[in-house]
Amino acid sequence: MRRTGGEAVVRAPAGGVSAGPVPVREWAATDRPRERLRSLSPSGLATRELLAILVGSGPRGSTSVDVAGALLASAGGSLRSLARRSPGEFERIPGVGPAVSARLCAALELGRRLASEAPADRHRIRGPADVYRLVGPRLRDLGHEEFWAILLDSQHAVLREVQVSRGILDASVVHPREVFRQAILENASAVIVVHNHPSGDVTPSAEDRAVTAQLRRSGAILGIPVLDHVIVGDGRWASLAESWASVGEGAGTGRVEEGGNARWTLAATPAR
Repeated sequence: MRRTGGEAVVRAPAGGVSAGPVPVREWAATDRPRERLRSLSPSGLATRELLAILVGSGPRGSTSVDVAGALLASAGGSLRSLARRSPGEFERIPGVGPAVSARLCAALELGRRLASEAPADRHRIRGPADVYRLVGPRLRDLGHEEFWAILLDSQHAVLREVQVSRGILDASVVHPREVFRQAILENASAVIVVHNHPSGDVTPSAEDRAVTAQLRRSGAILGIPVLDHVIVGDGRWASLAESWASVGEGAGTGRVEEGGNARWTLAATPAR
């Protein structure tokens, strides 16, 4: 895809065939808007491609991308102008019927509501007690182990909590790609990992330390540091950040806290 004046220009299907009457379903997967959205994320698509996804399909002799282009052209390329239209006005465009006009109106209204919504108050993580308050109630009474990643922004506000695995903690199960794939997608600046010990004993095991060492090495390469690994038990937690020097070397123990934060406090991480 090339860009002109800041706007992406949709590529023709592979082989140089004109997009005209060729149905989108016959285009190469790398050219179809829905597949491109999944592979690139919505921000990687042209406005016309995003509208084409809402249109769904075109009338005989044209495609959803053609209809989307006509919609955009009729509004002078302005989404704000499109957003002022009624369903009936949308339906004046060939290929836009009641179902498509309803989808367009709904999507544009969602955009308006999103733009006017106040930023959500996010949890900020300052130490392991904050981690425990966030996920401890969810994990402490489980009869099996679950491994989670808490994705943080540059100020250590929580972007998202992601379950990485369920079952016995093992380096072959908790693979770095499963942790950092989500961190990259969310543009996270740092990660804290956490899992539970169903026994209630929060003493870190050798496997806990091996997994932590593997994740920290991967995070260092990717520029997304693993700030801590917190183990949740019955009303207790252990923070491995207190023993980074011995992680993976079979020495030292994680700091066990009964209440309040441990001594460390997370300073801001540079934004990626």
